[in-house]
Amino acid sequence: MAIVLTAIAVVAGAALGYVNDITAPTIKALKAQQEKDAEQEVLAGQEGTAIKITDPKGFGGALTVMVGLAQDGTILGYKVLESSETPGLGAKAQDWFQKGKKGDVIGRQAGNLTVSKDGGEVDAITASTITSRAFLRCINEAYKTLSESSADGQSGASKQANDNNI
Repeated sequence: MAIVLTAIAVVAGAALGYVNDITAPTIKALKAQQEKDAEQEVLAGQEGTAIKITDPKGFGGALTVMVGLAQDGTILGYKVLESSETPGLGAKAQDWFQKGKKGDVIGRQAGNLTVSKDGGEVDAITASTITSRAFLRCINEAYKTLSESSADGQSGASKQANDNNI
């Protein structure tokens, strides 16, 4: 019985590895297209910089956000690219902080945003304070990245994407 189970495990492992090798280029291309589309979306035709940030301390794991910022640090838009947050709770981050929504950050100055529970002015997602904090850390880190690139003499008018982990 041990030999049969070992053989099944080896065959299954080989099959999974083969399928992974076949699908990896397609998955990579889809992610690249997703990021390109997100850059367009977060800038919404405005002049600014799109910055990709990952915060590993979301409630369910890493939270990756594409943030669009004007040169002065005003938030133009955002898109959650990857999230392991709880469906129905932390997963609401994609909509919760959009223009006209309860936690609206669009048009605000990035850099020092915090949730109201921590003395800030941004309403956290109900029952998802940890996710909200991770999201705002992404926004603030994007601003920090923008400030550093401006200090280095790079133009904020370009549509650049940086993959930063905080």
